[in-house]
Amino acid sequence: MTTPVIGVFALQGDVREHVRTLEGIGADVVPVRRPEDIDGIAGLVLPGGESTTMYKLAAAFDLLEPLRKAVAAGLPAYGSCAGMIMLADTIQDGIDGQHTIGGLDIVVRRNAFGRQVDSFEADLDFAEVDGGPVHAVFIRAPWVEDIGAGVQVLARVEGGPADGRVVAVRGGADGQLLATSFHPELTGDARVHELFLRMVRERS
Repeated sequence: MTTPVIGVFALQGDVREHVRTLEGIGADVVPVRRPEDIDGIAGLVLPGGESTTMYKLAAAFDLLEPLRKAVAAGLPAYGSCAGMIMLADTIQDGIDGQHTIGGLDIVVRRNAFGRQVDSFEADLDFAEVDGGPVHAVFIRAPWVEDIGAGVQVLARVEGGPADGRVVAVRGGADGQLLATSFHPELTGDARVHELFLRMVRERS
């Protein structure tokens, strides 16, 4: 089986954690900082971080438009937390002029769960992931306010004031885009990354 090359957006965010997780499940990983870094990758990971900073840096490094074109052309991509915001077509509570890569027909509310002090952890039933609940770490996390046609809900929060909120989705023209509100790269559980790797291999 061919080893897929996964690019990780490396201008901002928890890059090392994603690289470590992906390498641990057998992917070759390259950092993506310039447009030419997109050439040859079979999938793209957009890490957690600060979505407005990620957008500004992507624009400053002339990376935003090439990433948009690559995702629109069918490149599989996975975004966690801020990465989910970067893949969303529409943001609520973003800064003026904030743009995204897009591709996922969802409306995302930025910092929906509150400030850093409101960070929390929860166990989620996650469609397409076997082996029991996924332990999720939410840090200033978004949630999905609305989904468009063709977007599959993979996980929701259960219980508490955010009961029922959508926190994981799969969509895109060919179902090649994955996004979570939370940070699986911080837990040592690689199953969400394994799901993304399967999605990449299906496309390859």
